[in-house]
Amino acid sequence: MVGEGVDRIRFVTHNRHKFREARTILARFGLEVEWVEMEYPEVQADTLEEVALFSARWLLDRVDPPFFIEDAGLFIDALRGFPGPYSSFAFRTIGNEGILKLMDGIRDRGASFKSVVAVALDRDSEPAVLVGETPGRIAESIRGGGWGFDPIFEPLEPGGLTYGELGEDKNRYSHRYRALRRLGEWLSKGRKHL
Repeated sequence: MVGEGVDRIRFVTHNRHKFREARTILARFGLEVEWVEMEYPEVQADTLEEVALFSARWLLDRVDPPFFIEDAGLFIDALRGFPGPYSSFAFRTIGNEGILKLMDGIRDRGASFKSVVAVALDRDSEPAVLVGETPGRIAESIRGGGWGFDPIFEPLEPGGLTYGELGEDKNRYSHRYRALRRLGEWLSKGRKHL
């Protein structure tokens, strides 16, 4: 049993890749993850935290707690944090090729990937927010498989490989791993401290 009777939690997402990663990561904490495949509104906001909280609050009337959602963004230093909270839109419109074109000739390739988890444990409490961030850089070319920006983001750890080249090892270094690890630790400690 995890935390105060929580041993199962719903993950609301339409992205099966995110669900698979979350299920694998949270299993380490004895937490069973149920996939609720559905779309929900995402506001346009300046921070991932605002986006995730809005969506979690909206879902409270539509999904039985406990559940969580996750939003992620790629923040590129030389582009003043772009695409950030607009990462999903940027990927759909310009993709990895477009990001590499924007970075053409730019020496500072520093970037970070950030994951924000908003978790609702009951209908009477404000959803909690947990954040995970992985520093890294934008690769010079598309390398490896994966999904989204995985083939162009190189985390500093282990260094030299993109998320796409890391395969399953991505779950040891990723921003999503860091946020979900915080969720697993928080639930296993009875939610006393974030």
